[in-house]
Amino acid sequence: MIVVKCEGHSFEREIGLILALFEEEPEIRFVTEYIPTNGETYIQLTLQPGEKGVHTLGIIEKGETRFTYDYDRLYLAFDEKSMRKTAKQAISYTLLMLMEQLTGVEQGWGILTGIRPTKLLHQFLSSGMTKEEAHRRLRTDYMVRPYKLELLQKIVDLQLAVVPDFYSIDQELSVYIGIPFCPTKCAYCTFPAYAIKSHTASVNPFLEGLHYEIEQVGAWLKKHDQRITSIYFGGGTPTSITADDMDRLFASIHESFPHMDNVRELTVEAGRPDTITPEKLAVMKKWNVDRISINPQSFTQETLHAIGRHHTVEETIEKYHLAMEMGLRNINMDLIIGLPNEGLAEFTHSLEEVGKLMPASLTVHTLSFKRASEMTQNKERYRVADRDEIRAMMELAEKWTREQGYQPYYLYRQKNILGNLENVGYSMPGQESIYNIMIMEEVQSILGLGCGAVSKLMQPGSGKLTRWPNPKDPKTYNETYRELVKAKLEDMDAIYGGQVAQS
Repeated sequence: MIVVKCEGHSFEREIGLILALFEEEPEIRFVTEYIPTNGETYIQLTLQPGEKGVHTLGIIEKGETRFTYDYDRLYLAFDEKSMRKTAKQAISYTLLMLMEQLTGVEQGWGILTGIRPTKLLHQFLSSGMTKEEAHRRLRTDYMVRPYKLELLQKIVDLQLAVVPDFYSIDQELSVYIGIPFCPTKCAYCTFPAYAIKSHTASVNPFLEGLHYEIEQVGAWLKKHDQRITSIYFGGGTPTSITADDMDRLFASIHESFPHMDNVRELTVEAGRPDTITPEKLAVMKKWNVDRISINPQSFTQETLHAIGRHHTVEETIEKYHLAMEMGLRNINMDLIIGLPNEGLAEFTHSLEEVGKLMPASLTVHTLSFKRASEMTQNKERYRVADRDEIRAMMELAEKWTREQGYQPYYLYRQKNILGNLENVGYSMPGQESIYNIMIMEEVQSILGLGCGAVSKLMQPGSGKLTRWPNPKDPKTYNETYRELVKAKLEDMDAIYGGQVAQS
């Protein structure tokens, strides 16, 4: 139990976010008066606004241990919104310092709890700040540590090299196509993913709706002479559908979308090896797919069984070699740190197996306990590594990828992520995924088509996103796609016409 007394403020949400960096699902009680109780951690956070900034005083007590911290912070600006933001940051900063003293755990990301730290660095740099000024802001405003700043800068530099028109790329857009079917649903997954064998009746109606959405959105793109940066098939597992169905979808895209010869990248998430066949690979080769994923997640067979993946380790390796032989050579693989019953030894083994294949890119995820996943709802059934071992695995991944010649090119974080770490995409030079950069940095519109897809619409030059979610389940999508497409196109007309629509 953590007992918190706030004086001069009511930033309970921000306090909860900081405490969650140190404790999984912390039990917090906010009080106005406190009587000490054995076993509780007591925190008092006092905020005193002044003419030029704020002063905070923090006290933390646990048993005989007591720490204090006080902090002065100037207002960045004197409008109400900026002054409130300064106050929230000061309280978060003070609490973080107290918790680090109490636990001995350093938080590399400081008080940043959002999922896109690279986006923040891009915003600073695009506003005209030098690297030194931007780094100073991240250190002083958010307490981001130097080793995380170094990682951020490496990624930002590489992204600007991969996409030279990065800061004007909002003149184009990218397209995400969601196929909501998988062979089985993984225990950690909360994506729209339905076991295809038990949803066979939904497949054809879904594809009918998706073709309609592609055709209607394509007509809008042609009308507006809109260029497309990248197209990404995700899900679910797009390769769960048949080769013929895939072929028809590619044909529909090429018939409907403008300027297909100028699309910079076409990716298919063929993540589950048990969905990959020579026929499907031939279809992807026919339509000039640039990049695919074949995702082992782990090279320990017992782990695959535990998380509900019904393919074998050998099948992953076999399908990887098959794709390479058929000419699909830009292959990404995913590994997840912190899967059930896995520690440093198992993760080391997975990296060794990846080293025998040397895919074009490797994405290293840290397990996140997402609220709706089977793992989160049944935590007692899944033993995961502790914070120190999770951190050791991430450090091993950083060292191993560097030694093998991979470079980090995108990064994102999630709530409830083990060890408060991050997910990092590494690639060999020239093999980076443009779509991954676009979706993570939110620098252009992403049109989401299909089941569970979320459009993020941005009027060029505005930097403001409007979320537009499609239904997550095939039944609702199948019943509503005509009305959905009509409403989406009306909002796109409003946004690209200069009026930000509300959805």
